[in-house]
Amino acid sequence: MTLADFLKSPFPQPVTLPMAEVAGPRRFFNRELSWLAFNWRVLEEASNPSVPLLERLRFLSISATNLDEFYTVRVAGLRALARRSNPGLSEDGRSPAEQLALINADARKLMHTQQTVYNKLKKLMEAEGITLLTRSKLTQRDHRHLEDHFLNKVFPVLSPLAIDPAHPFPFIPNTGFCLGLELERVTDRRRLQAILPIPAQIARFVALPGRAGENRFVPLEELLLLHLDMLFPGYTDRGHCTFRVLRDSDLEVEEEAEDLVREFETALKRRRRGDVIRLKISAGAPDELFDIIKEELGVSDDEVVEVRGLIGMADVKELVLSSRPDLLWPSFTPRVPERVLDHDNDMFAAIRQKDMLLHHPYETFDMVVRFLQQAATDPNVLAIKQTLYRTSTDSPIVAALCEAAEAGKSVTALVELAARFDEAANIRQSRRLERAGAHVVYGFVNYKTHAKISTVVRREGDQLVTYTHYGTGNYHPITARIYTDLSFFTCDAALGRDATKVFNYLSGYVQPQGLENLAIAPSGLKPRLLEMIAAEVEHAKVGRPAEIWAKMNSLVEPEVIEALYAASQAGVKISLVIRGICALRPGVNGLSENIRVKSIVGRFLEHSRIVCFGNGMGLPSKKARVFFSSADWMGRNLNRRVETLVEAMNPTVKAQITGQIMAANMADEAQSWILQADGRFIRPKSDGDEPFSCHRFFMENPSLSGRGSAGAKDVPRLAHSRDDARGPEEE
Repeated sequence: MTLADFLKSPFPQPVTLPMAEVAGPRRFFNRELSWLAFNWRVLEEASNPSVPLLERLRFLSISATNLDEFYTVRVAGLRALARRSNPGLSEDGRSPAEQLALINADARKLMHTQQTVYNKLKKLMEAEGITLLTRSKLTQRDHRHLEDHFLNKVFPVLSPLAIDPAHPFPFIPNTGFCLGLELERVTDRRRLQAILPIPAQIARFVALPGRAGENRFVPLEELLLLHLDMLFPGYTDRGHCTFRVLRDSDLEVEEEAEDLVREFETALKRRRRGDVIRLKISAGAPDELFDIIKEELGVSDDEVVEVRGLIGMADVKELVLSSRPDLLWPSFTPRVPERVLDHDNDMFAAIRQKDMLLHHPYETFDMVVRFLQQAATDPNVLAIKQTLYRTSTDSPIVAALCEAAEAGKSVTALVELAARFDEAANIRQSRRLERAGAHVVYGFVNYKTHAKISTVVRREGDQLVTYTHYGTGNYHPITARIYTDLSFFTCDAALGRDATKVFNYLSGYVQPQGLENLAIAPSGLKPRLLEMIAAEVEHAKVGRPAEIWAKMNSLVEPEVIEALYAASQAGVKISLVIRGICALRPGVNGLSENIRVKSIVGRFLEHSRIVCFGNGMGLPSKKARVFFSSADWMGRNLNRRVETLVEAMNPTVKAQITGQIMAANMADEAQSWILQADGRFIRPKSDGDEPFSCHRFFMENPSLSGRGSAGAKDVPRLAHSRDDARGPEEE
């Protein structure tokens, strides 16, 4: 499908629902069930024959990791709500108990399907020379190799633990994986129950020697069972099981904490000991051992999942072998923007020429790193300010900030301690920055700072020029290789002033006044969105083209969804690309007949947040109003976080977002799923030709605003402005 086909195609035939559903809470999809539907789409990629074999295994692992996090955070939160005397209902009218029952049923089906997919992938891997062996399939050479491996690399870190009155049941941390044993002493046949915790630092799959082109592995639990006589001399194995524990991982932080860092350190320790919310245990466990484990962990029957197959499915990512490029995605090297090369890699010179929007991972994230590294060493740079939500362990960005501070520049870093599962890493980074002499601030206790902003103040002649970077993703060089995000560089004075006001807000708690371009949450971002949606409604009422395109990870916020419903009813055409959770129900007569929703799941994780308003001219158009943001349309982002919404004013940047990025997302068929009015997602039918892939298009074609001396006129686009077929203006 081309974008022209997409623009001409009618919206799906709407369905008619009972008025009670159209007007009642069921006009929303349930957030938790919508997330599970997304994870089903991820798992579906593990069965997609067009995906390389080991990449399919990676998708399987991702689906398992996703589900673990969902349980430790969302399900844990619902359990806590269910215990309250008056827990309230979700937007779709369900109690926490009702949601937990539906989640439990769907998640069990998903886990069963994971095992089915894993078994199919194992057979396909065997045909490619990648084999997983059990103890019974090992050769004498394998036994010798494994004994040496066990004694030198595993045995020293194991702690076998008996369970009896003198040895109470051990604490099993979150995601802890264990071998449960029922043993019998050879001399008197006395029984002993024991637990063998398996340290996460040990590889789950042990490589065996093999012929060239052959990859053979044995699971770690098989290695341990093979050498029980070294761990429990004089005992024999009468029965065993493997089990894995998930605990409540949400953090509670005291709002009046005097030392926020210390409070987070204490909360992290509490997280490790949170209540058990799920126990996965291998089927066929000895009855007495099963009862002991279940009782000691304090789990109910509905929190126990008996598994016939592999426990710890997330670990299969270890089998995604870099030595088998024939079974992986073809290699891809992100581009360096031509304009940066034209200026001999001088980021400031490239930005001075005009605004530049980079599309990661297709344009390399190294440009963001280079921007800060250049600032750190430039004698004309006076000050750097930076938000840090998530970043890598050995972050080159943090290293650049430290170098700048040590060189005597004024460096201010806003470190968000509450970035879930990155809290400990962010504490370490903040201390590293403080040691280097940077000013480190932590924002608000009751709001997370999720905005992605960096400013560099540079002396140029007798002027101070502010160079600003606004992003839709994290300052994380590793995830930037697979997350699709936008990086916007500008030296526009107004955008620089706006960024400075936001940093003053974060460090001084003074609400920014007089923002010139920027809208920020929690104060002005949602009102700006509602205002722009309402403006499209007014265009529709007087017969002008009225259209909205939006792309994000999740759409949940009820007030925004109600505004979209009202716009649909007024005749505004709304096309949404929502990767994950979508609580909006599209294609319903009298409610959302003018709304269509798709989800893209593929090689790269769609992460950028974009919204385009036709502004009375339809889309795409030069007169459209085009925004990019750090915020998904969720209650937490719009009401309880510091987020940014930036309007693109440069004509080339606007054309790039509408005519390239959004156009390709709208036209994509290869990785797309279409949301139906009943909540199902279906793949679009191809017309027989190879379906269009937006990821492939972006890999093969440079971004408009990153072009250098060659100019942007030669860059392929899927759509020109409706009001000008000649393409974007050049500055």
